[in-house]
Amino acid sequence: MLLGACPEDQAPAEAPWEWQLPPGFPEPFVPEDDPMSAAKVELGRHIFYDERLSYNETMACATCHEQARAFTDGKATPIGSTGHAIPRNSMSLTNVAFQSVYTWANPKLSTLEEQALVPMFADFPLELGVQQDTDAVVRRFADDPEYQALFAAAWPEDDDPFTVERIVQALSSFQRTLISGDSAYDRFIYGGDGTAMSESAQRGMALFFSETGECYHCHAGANFSTSFRSAGTEPGPPDFQNNGLYNLDEAGAYPPGNGGLYEFTGDPRDQGKFRVPTLRNIAVTAPYMHDGSMATLAEVIDHYAAGGRETVDGPFAGDGRQNPNKSPLVRQVELSPQDRADLVAFLESLTDEAFLSDPKFGPP
Repeated sequence: MLLGACPEDQAPAEAPWEWQLPPGFPEPFVPEDDPMSAAKVELGRHIFYDERLSYNETMACATCHEQARAFTDGKATPIGSTGHAIPRNSMSLTNVAFQSVYTWANPKLSTLEEQALVPMFADFPLELGVQQDTDAVVRRFADDPEYQALFAAAWPEDDDPFTVERIVQALSSFQRTLISGDSAYDRFIYGGDGTAMSESAQRGMALFFSETGECYHCHAGANFSTSFRSAGTEPGPPDFQNNGLYNLDEAGAYPPGNGGLYEFTGDPRDQGKFRVPTLRNIAVTAPYMHDGSMATLAEVIDHYAAGGRETVDGPFAGDGRQNPNKSPLVRQVELSPQDRADLVAFLESLTDEAFLSDPKFGPP
């Protein structure tokens, strides 16, 4: 046998996965039944950008999750492959591996594998529409010579790796690599670069982490979100917050079809409660809120400074500032024009330009 060759019945073993983590980041949680491998990540990257994953071959995961926008799409709310309107804003996939629950308001989705099934198989609103002919969608990959090699590399022991489960696992593996931690903020805090953040951004940071701003209570930790899990930590109870966007009936109601956590619990006190999103790369993910109803970071700052939003007329008229379900942390606070500009500057310092253009996250 030649040096370095393997017996015919034994494929070369792939090296164990090694995380390349930014300073200050723990290792992400990975389910035991879906361990990381370079082959699965590469396969997942191909599938993520492939429109053949949708039934009518018009839409990929990347359609709603564009790398340059921190894997959002720049729209208030997206449109599915058959034209169905999706009622909620496309969430950023920045550091998605560290979330403890997924989507805007579902408390039951605790892994990326579970989450992937939602856009693939949801009937209303329909997104990718895989359920319309699942076998046909899977066959597109099974019949493609490039994918035959990619699937075989990812699961060399499988006689037939072309299944929905394997597609979902590959997508999840790729998404777990979307780790962002090289912003100006990171270089300032972890890299010791005192010039990385402007003086305005530094003032905004001080206000963000102060008891005046109180932003940090919900946007906490390495990922600026209370929805957090790592390999070494167990997730706490899922955290969903009402930030006073709406109050249609003075009893806390939100627009139909966008009730948040209430849609899963039926508890009126959960109306308008949504998962706290990460703030990393927030400057490139406009528009904001679960329904994309705010166009700029300045508008978001004004909203929180006012303690909520009052909608004067139209079908969604009401005073969100008086919503009975609103978090007590969302309260009116006096901010000067300079304070507001400083907070925006701080949020802009969370942009990781390398993450937004790194070829290993882009199309194959």
